[in-house]
Amino acid sequence: MEFQDDAFVLAARAHGETGAIVDLLTRSHGRVLAFVVGGASRKMKPFLQPGARVLADYRARTSEHLGSVRMEPVGEGAAALFDDRLALAGLAAAASVAQGALHEREPHPGAYLALEALCEALVHPEIWPAVFVRFELGLLDDLGFGLDLSKCAATGSTDDLIWVSPKTGRAVSAEAGRPYADRMLTLPPFLLGSQQRLQPGDVGAGFALTGHFLEMFVFHPLNKPLPTPRLRLVDQLSDARML
Repeated sequence: MEFQDDAFVLAARAHGETGAIVDLLTRSHGRVLAFVVGGASRKMKPFLQPGARVLADYRARTSEHLGSVRMEPVGEGAAALFDDRLALAGLAAAASVAQGALHEREPHPGAYLALEALCEALVHPEIWPAVFVRFELGLLDDLGFGLDLSKCAATGSTDDLIWVSPKTGRAVSAEAGRPYADRMLTLPPFLLGSQQRLQPGDVGAGFALTGHFLEMFVFHPLNKPLPTPRLRLVDQLSDARML
């Protein structure tokens, strides 16, 4: 089995004295684990950071065997965010969510594109937390758990959508959801269209929304909690008053 593909590094760990095992999200082949010769070297370490973008040349004897990979860096990757602690935390959180949610060797082009869009937005501190929420929505959608925010689940109306049912992931209008308001999840307006401006509290509501469904549909069935870097990111954004 051989292929060459664009990829993001999700994680890496030392293996043996000089090598490393890298966890990649590739554009066309999904999540792939591979051995990197010399991965423990100082020269390679910058290319093995979560969120690093690489061109991966992968080889394995069979699809069941652990393959090896040679990687060429593409762009600056995490180095472009070196002075932005929050953006680096966002990158690490996104990589950990993708790593925990995606199964190996299953193509997920939508997840790759969502992560690509987030990485491009991380240099813009005023918008990337909202893009992170959209990244998680894209991940849910690619896994088959997409939320239906197009119309009210109860009435079919497309007006005044302000809540999401925590059971079904479908939007609910203000009128239909009023009797159950204390049980509903807030639907931030920016998720209903790109022209909606961010208001205070919108990003926090978005993180609560995607976190609920990631936990319910993805991580709980795998008997896993939400990844620690993701939980830490919410705390850091809250401390920075960006939620």
